[in-house]
Formats: sequence, structure tokens, C-alpha cells
Amino acid sequence: MQRTLAALAIAAAAAIAGAPAMAQTKYAPEYRLSTVVGTAFPWGKGGEIWGNLVRERTNGRINIKLYPGVSLVAGDQTREFTAIRQGVIDLAIGSTINWSPQVKELNLFSLPFLMPDNAAIDSLTQGEVGKDVFRILEKQGVVPLAWGENGFREVTNSKRPIRTPADMKGLKFRVVGSPLFNDTFSALGANPTQMSWADAQPALASGAVDGQENPLTIFTAAKLHTVGQKNVTLWGYVADPLIFVANKDVWDSWTPADQKIVRDAAVEAGREIIKLARAGLVAPDDSTIKTVEGFGVTVVKLSPQEREEFVKATRPVYAKWAKTVGPDLVKKAETSIAARKK
Repeated sequence: MQRTLAALAIAAAAAIAGAPAMAQTKYAPEYRLSTVVGTAFPWGKGGEIWGNLVRERTNGRINIKLYPGVSLVAGDQTREFTAIRQGVIDLAIGSTINWSPQVKELNLFSLPFLMPDNAAIDSLTQGEVGKDVFRILEKQGVVPLAWGENGFREVTNSKRPIRTPADMKGLKFRVVGSPLFNDTFSALGANPTQMSWADAQPALASGAVDGQENPLTIFTAAKLHTVGQKNVTLWGYVADPLIFVANKDVWDSWTPADQKIVRDAAVEAGREIIKLARAGLVAPDDSTIKTVEGFGVTVVKLSPQEREEFVKATRPVYAKWAKTVGPDLVKKAETSIAARKK
């Protein structure tokens, strides 16, 4: 009897000692983080920061590996959101543009000339609109964690400076895989062509397309001046907020304490991305603009009157897509922007 009790005690002690190890088996050896670009860009750098913070603060329990170039979905940016829901991707820092084909409300941020400045972006992502968007994403089966930013998207081309909509007539522009971008560039008389970022650079180099639109941080890091992009127009027609998300099953497999670590790290990394994306673009620090000019690139800064001509030309597109996004959400966004602190 004593031997039996002793055996049971040993077994119980072993079970208790083994409990943490059993819980640990829920955690995968690696979690796959998808981004469109690598660490040479603020977007990819934010992914690196997020992964490092999580690894350090969980003592290696959660090991995040960065997969840039949306390599987990063969470079197709518009498939990324679906892949997160399916579990092909564990974590992502995604563009509202790239995910808008699956989540129509994300087209809000691509409405032409909705957001005139950084304060306008912040009024949306850090306010009630941002909370509404996160609730919408949760209903889509992912866990939104934090906001980042790719920045205002400026138009570039190899042919001529652009100051008026007429200057865009007939030019071929690479645009992302969103019908809204097709409509916007078509309304300005241009010829938009949808293609992935991986395909865009060789297309620019060969002259298959004349131009593209992206933040200046992308322009400088990708050295687009070396592929014929000798004209840049600062028009700020749309900004590109980024969203940190996790696959729901992966998220639910972590303890509440680890969930908090991952979320807090995402918020920190998001702030760093925003800081990097805006650096050198706003007076008095316009060093990034000066860097672009130093490449021998002509940089056009539209006057308010010149910008208004582009606004007028794209208003029908704005009105059309506001219905798709949802009039109530658009109205809330417009109200938030009007009330922002500049």
C-alpha cells in the first residue's frame, strides 16, 4: 500500500512538473509574419522591430520570422488577407489598399484626396473610425492589433512633370490591384495597369509603364530614379495606413499574458513605422524631399489651387466609391477630419 501511494505521489509530481511543458506544445517553433517589402523600408523595418520585441519579451516562446515580398502567397499582395484567415499566414502588417478587395470598408483610406495631411490620418486611425475598422476586421475572422503607416502616395513618371490633370493624359501608370485606383487614374486621363510591386520595378525599367505612385520612402529605398522615374509630384492624393493583425486561431493559442506582449509590441512597432514613414517630409524637416532632388529628380509641389484641380477631376470617383465603403463610415471620417487638430 505504501509503495502504491508513493508511486502515485511520484506520478502526480511528474504531472505537475510536466504541465508547463505540455502547455508549451501549443506554441509553434516559428510564426510567419508577412509584409510586402523588406527591412530597407519603414514597413519591413516595423516587422523586424515587432518580431524582436516579442521574442525578447516572451523569452523566445513566440518566435516571429519575417517573410517579405508577400512570399507566402507567391508575391500576390491582394491574396494576403485571405491567406491570414486560412492560416497560411500567422501574422501580417498589411496595407489597407491590398486588403480592400476582401474588406470593402478599407477602401475608405483610398478615396481620392480624403486626407489632406498627417493630422487627418491620425484623426481616423487613432479615433472612432479606427475602432470601427478594427471591429469590421474582427468580424472577418482576424485579430487587429495596431496601426502603422506607409505614408502619402506620390505620383512619379519618366516622361514629364505633372502639374495638372492634363499632364497625366495617356501616361501608363502601374497601380495596385484595386479597382478604385483604376477609376482614379482613368478619371485623370491616364492609363492605369495593375501589377504587383515585384513586377512593377522591371516594368518601369523596361518602359512597359511610364510611372507609378508610392510614398517617397519607397521611392528612395527602391532607388526608383534608376528606373527612369525622373519626375515626382507631391499631391498627397491618398495615404496608406498599415494594420498589424494575427490569425485568430494562432492568437487564441497564446496565453492572455503573451497576447498582451504581442499587442503592446505591435503598438510600439506601429509608432516606429509612422515615425520613419513621415521623416523628412514635413517642414521644417524636408530632408527626404531634398534627397530625392539630389538624385537629379524634378520634384513638383502643387499649390492649393493646382491640387484642387485634381480634387475636382476625381470627385465622381469619390462619390461612387463612398457608396461602396458605406455612407455612414465616410461621413464619420469626413467629420473627424474636419474636427482634427492641425
